[in-house]
Amino acid sequence: MRLGWITDIHLNFVSPAMRSRFYAQLHREKLQGLLLGGDVGEADSVPSYLAEIADELRIPVYFVLGNHDFYHGTIAAVREKVGRQASGSPWLKWLTASGVIPLTANTALVGHDSWADGRLGDFFHSEVMLNDYLLIGELSELDKQERYRKLNALGDEAADLLEKCVLEALAGYKNVIVLTHVPPFREACWHEGRISSDEYLPHFACRAVGERLASIMRFHPEHTMVVFCGHTHSPGVAHILDNLVVRTGGATYGKPALQEVLEAS
Repeated sequence: MRLGWITDIHLNFVSPAMRSRFYAQLHREKLQGLLLGGDVGEADSVPSYLAEIADELRIPVYFVLGNHDFYHGTIAAVREKVGRQASGSPWLKWLTASGVIPLTANTALVGHDSWADGRLGDFFHSEVMLNDYLLIGELSELDKQERYRKLNALGDEAADLLEKCVLEALAGYKNVIVLTHVPPFREACWHEGRISSDEYLPHFACRAVGERLASIMRFHPEHTMVVFCGHTHSPGVAHILDNLVVRTGGATYGKPALQEVLEAS
């Protein structure tokens, strides 16, 4: 199965003409499916951009949401709206609500939006204040301790769902692809060619998901896993285990790009 991977496309920064050129590029690749790793727009525009992508490509779009997709809204409201939209679309597959998706006889796809859970780096000494903490309803107006607990809960939610789905996928498939927005390991949290510092790591990586995925794959050495993520806007590859690789996508505002074309066998 020929899949394209895109992430952090931020279409709210992209003109209609440039979006059309981007879709034409994807068409030329003769893709059979698309992995979309989140940060499509913002809370008020995500559904319309998802509909546009689906209408333009008319192939399965396997997607997760990113932190920007909740800006000027709430996590609960965006999830509810996107969930209804995907359930009524023949093309849109929101992985957070889709369980295990067979791609080939040997390969299955799972995913979750995920969230930076504050547990990597030094959260309580970090002075980083993301727009997430100002523009997303559930994260605004919290003190630092409350925000840390909320980020922990969001990370644990992602880890629980991914563990369930990965174990189900491994029972029937040799290879598992995981799509998520947030890097699940320190080693995959790239920024301009380096791993993010302890000041930024709490806001850009999810330790809960990483620990869960690594633990599972250590007990399944005969299987392989590739994780596709984004969020940091800087590309990199991290070999976590012999059978677990993480690919982090790069991005530039206003210039959506095809990260990679992969053949799922």
